[in-house]
This record gives sequence, structure tokens and C-alpha cells, in this order.
Amino acid sequence: MKSFVLNLFRFLKLSFGLYRKVQFHDLFRTYSINPYFGSYQGMPICRYYINNFLEKNKEHIKGRMLEIAEDTYSRMYANRDVVEKPVFETLHYNGVQTDFTIIGDLTKPETLPVDRYDCFICTQTYNFIFDVQKAIEGTHHLLKKGGMVLATVSGISQISRFDMDRWGDYWRFTDKSIGILFEKAGFSRVETVVMGNCLAACCYLQGVVVEDLPQKKLLDIVDQDYQIIIGIKAVK
Repeated sequence: MKSFVLNLFRFLKLSFGLYRKVQFHDLFRTYSINPYFGSYQGMPICRYYINNFLEKNKEHIKGRMLEIAEDTYSRMYANRDVVEKPVFETLHYNGVQTDFTIIGDLTKPETLPVDRYDCFICTQTYNFIFDVQKAIEGTHHLLKKGGMVLATVSGISQISRFDMDRWGDYWRFTDKSIGILFEKAGFSRVETVVMGNCLAACCYLQGVVVEDLPQKKLLDIVDQDYQIIIGIKAVK
């Protein structure tokens, strides 16, 4: 009951714009403002960057699409200007396979369809797979020739305790390291996009959300030395 009331309070606070006033005067504090990436308070900064990355690349989100666990981003950003009717499928590690649900392991190509997808949206996944090179090779395996993966990974970030306690939180990347991994997997064209700056990194580590900032456009300034989210566009 207590958790229900707390979540209801957070929901009402968010709905009516009653955000807390963030103070950064205590430089000796050893704990964050919100240890859950800003969840329940507004839009986490990582989600702001991920959404922007997909919005800017929605022209490629078309045809037969695959997404991890759910098809939210595929449906939200699908290119509706193409003649071909979109097909939305999801990839799960376990469960029941259906016409639109694939059960497979990115690190085991033999469990995955081959040369099947025009677009694979893979957000915030490779950080949590130990054999990340094999997982990127599995991504290559899934795509049709000319197909594109739109992926994001974390650079500067706290540990995701939820993931760490279940399957593991293993890696943090730079644009250079993730680019090399995709090139080694055989992708013919790899482009990385850096998102973040010093202010954004400090806010993200503190659990400050987009709504807490006086101007969200402050997040759009890019500093290559403070890579919070890295977007990857790679073509098979």
C-alpha cells in the first residue's frame, strides 16, 4: 500500500508539473539526488538522447523491423511515407515464439533468423551482454543485405542495479570502441553519433531529469569528452 501511495504521489507530481527544485550546493554529498536515473520524476536524460537519435533517423525505420523486448520505438518512429506495409517483430531471450515474437540469443546466431530484417532497433542492450562482439555479429546475421541497425549504448553512466542483479551490467563504451566492434562484425558502413556534455553528465549521474533543467537545449551541446549516449548507424 505504501509503494502504491508513493507511486501515485510521484505520478500526480509529474502530471501537474510540480517538480522539485534541484540544488547543487552540497559538493560533499556522496549519494545522488535520484539513484534510479531520474525515474518517476520525469524524462531521464538518456531517454532524451535516445529519442532524439531515433527521431533523426526515422527515415530508416521501415519495412520488416525488429526491436528488443517490445516494439514501442518501432511503432513510434516508423517511416509512414513508404509504400511497403511495416511489419513489427520483437526479439526475446525466452518465452513463446509467435509470428511476431522471435525467441533467440544475439550471441548465438543459430537461434536467430538470417537475412530477415530491414531495420533492427537495439537500444541500451549491448552494455548488458558479456560477449558483446558475438552479439554484434548476431545483429549482422539478422539483417538483410542493405539493412540497418539503429543502436544506442551507454558511455558515462552509473551501474544499472536492476540489470546487474539479473543478467549483468558489463560495459561502458566510447564512440571509438563501439565503432571498431561493429566494423569487426562485418558491417559495410558504420557511423557513430556522440550525445552529451559535462553538464548533462553531472545531471545524469545525479538522477536529474530533463524537466529539472531551465532549458533542455543545454543537453544538445555536444562535448566529445563527455559521451553519455552513443548512437550507432550500421549497414549490412
